[in-house]
Amino acid sequence: MYKALYRKYRPMTFDDVVSQPHITTTLRNQLVSGKTAHAYLFTGSRGTGKTTCARILAKALNCLHPVDGNPCLECEICRDADENALSDIIEIDAASNNGVDDVRDLRDGAVYTAERCKYKVYIIDEVHMLSKEAFNALLKIMEEPPPHVKFILATTEIHKVLPTILSRCQRYDFRRILPKDITERLMYVAEQENIALDRDAAELIAKTADGGMRDALSLLDQCIAFSENVTLDIVSGAAGIAGREPVFDILEAAADNDAAKAVGVIDKLYNMSKDMQKLCDELIAQLRNVMMAKAVPENTDLLVCMPNEIERIKVLAEKLSLEEIMAKLDILQACNERIARVSAKRVEMEMCLLKLCTAQQSVQGGAAASTELLAKIDMLEQKLASQSPQPVQPVQQPSPRPAEPPKVSVSYAAQAEQPKFDVADFRPAEKWTEILEAFAEICPSASGALTGSYAEEAHGYMRITTENNFFISLMKKQENFDKLKEAITRVMGKCNGVKILRSPAKADSGEKLKNVLQKAQENNIPIEQ
Repeated sequence: MYKALYRKYRPMTFDDVVSQPHITTTLRNQLVSGKTAHAYLFTGSRGTGKTTCARILAKALNCLHPVDGNPCLECEICRDADENALSDIIEIDAASNNGVDDVRDLRDGAVYTAERCKYKVYIIDEVHMLSKEAFNALLKIMEEPPPHVKFILATTEIHKVLPTILSRCQRYDFRRILPKDITERLMYVAEQENIALDRDAAELIAKTADGGMRDALSLLDQCIAFSENVTLDIVSGAAGIAGREPVFDILEAAADNDAAKAVGVIDKLYNMSKDMQKLCDELIAQLRNVMMAKAVPENTDLLVCMPNEIERIKVLAEKLSLEEIMAKLDILQACNERIARVSAKRVEMEMCLLKLCTAQQSVQGGAAASTELLAKIDMLEQKLASQSPQPVQPVQQPSPRPAEPPKVSVSYAAQAEQPKFDVADFRPAEKWTEILEAFAEICPSASGALTGSYAEEAHGYMRITTENNFFISLMKKQENFDKLKEAITRVMGKCNGVKILRSPAKADSGEKLKNVLQKAQENNIPIEQ
């Protein structure tokens, strides 16, 4: 029976695991020294090796003849574990066994010693799917487990795991696998399978996989089914990239404010039975490329596209400002959230396109209105200065780092009230650039809005000052805010709270106008409407 490539070439030892040396080295050292924990938590995006490492760790814990922390793969324990014939290594899918009764059965079975192994190991995949009651049932035995029991939890959504569970586990964060590492692995697999794989085709698969080795091997499997000579064109067709001409047509229409053209493309795609939700995903992915080309034009490695599409992406980036690109991305993200819940998906998509074609005008109109308002304020200030007996003090320009920024939008995530220390404790965040990079990896659609921002840190708390009102609106979504905290925690090691401030440079013009008008009224100076 044919076995899928991602199963056939699943790593069997820690040495085979790709792009996770910070995890595999630590686990091997623990096994060699005999200082293993009773509970582990593996977290990261799909296809990065969480379940694979859990299985390797379970084998290594019970292997009869381990080799430098790796399972030997030759003893009866290793062989039976690889064939899923070992009753002492229990894998549980929390997505389908998420009730309190399932966990009670686990807890009742855990009290019995292992039959053949040294340890009874429970691997709970997608642990975030457990209900709150199931988590609470699991909590007691994880807090005081029998000496013969080990737990390995795996999840793609760490924020859904209860803090009480997190505090009882050793946590390991799996990184997205680098495209170059995926490429090399694909070339190795192709060689073993006697398949001709062009390197540029392997590189495109690696970029399309978005850091997941399983996705990359599955796509290669799909390409091999079409031809044993895998070229760039075959990968493009298998990945659904070859038909992306309509996606560019829509984005170009949006950049040119050509609603008629955009709706016409939708009509053709709908008549061809194109999935509207899939189309929305493709538009988001391609517009993300445009955003990266605009924000970081010198780094084309950030673009997930075919080589011949790069020039077209750059042309789109030149047509739009970064603020306009992010406004359109926000519209598409909102549509993507709604379109799954509505029955009239075509109507939802057409509404979205009409908004896309007017977003540029809205941004420009808002900027023009703001410029006009500021001009009127300057005119009033000049009139006050020339007619008032007492000269009006000009409004001071804000310093790059104000002593006490205006409290516009505040959110401390980890506790109910502000920390009890002075504002003077805050110092510039030295690792802010690293945090921005981590945030761009976790939440690329929102990260660009932090361009030009300023951050300070004290006692695990972070204050972020930004001129971008769009970023402040994005952070009102709990999902985006949680991803920002995750990025800070990844770099700083902890995040007690986050405070978002709007820079005085973008402070409300209405407040400034109010102050000027009040001074004009006090000095009896007439104001023209």
